[in-house]
Amino acid sequence: MAATTDDAAAPDGGGAPGWASAPGGGGMPGEGGVPGGPEAGAAARTSPQLAAMPEGWTRALAVVAHPDDLEYGVAAGIAEWTARGKQISYLLATRGEAGIDTMDPAEAARVREGEQRASAAAVGVTDVRFLDHQDGVLQEGPALRSDIAAVIRALRPELVITVNHRDTWGAAPGAPWNTPDHRALGRSVLDAVGDAGNRWIFTERMKKDGVGPWDGVRWVAVAATPAVTHAVEVGEEAARKGLASLLEHRAYITALTDEEPEAYARSIVDRALDMYGQSYGGRRAVAFELHPC
Repeated sequence: MAATTDDAAAPDGGGAPGWASAPGGGGMPGEGGVPGGPEAGAAARTSPQLAAMPEGWTRALAVVAHPDDLEYGVAAGIAEWTARGKQISYLLATRGEAGIDTMDPAEAARVREGEQRASAAAVGVTDVRFLDHQDGVLQEGPALRSDIAAVIRALRPELVITVNHRDTWGAAPGAPWNTPDHRALGRSVLDAVGDAGNRWIFTERMKKDGVGPWDGVRWVAVAATPAVTHAVEVGEEAARKGLASLLEHRAYITALTDEEPEAYARSIVDRALDMYGQSYGGRRAVAFELHPC
């Protein structure tokens, strides 16, 4: 089977948050499954030391565009947090239905939703929600913001997690271009956090849902940006769970590459966790650009 280009640069947006190495690829842009390719890897090795992610929270919401967007590294950090008793929910804007070229979108949506639920369970997440926006054509704006804000108001997280909303996957000239879905989703997440706390924005939706405003989000953590500031250390068991979570996306991985799925997944997760070691005391970690709220 063949994957489409959204994870790479077109519809779907599955297979890592647009972290593909080429059209039809999943993983991350550039070489070796590293966001932004070798330029980003070099930047990571010379970047300033990263601060530790804050731990003063109990509930988090991870919001992404497609199934498997979290599994190319971030899930290992989530496994670390759930093992510490943190409560984390997933919210996906689409079901990644446009992500497998040889699979009918309706079937792909069913398959990929099931894989995402199994993937979340592998890292201790049981609450997985979908918004039913159309894969590949996410629109930044009030409709998407309203849907995200409604879930923030309902779940009342202190930390919101998402993936790169910037134009590219690296800061160097010629860095791989990010996909439309990821740009629209990430920017809408940042806006929706503010919307959720304002009782005069999306008021009718708030009344309909029977919830109040929520201004208790203290941070938004954005993974895979070229401007990371913080990191969470990932131990051996969390790394194992992160690998298992990516391997649950077998239909997508099989469509994406002729490489043996476990070898492919291991190379991606290992590179993602090792990328910022020199900026975080030699420790394996997931890094984020942290926005205080």
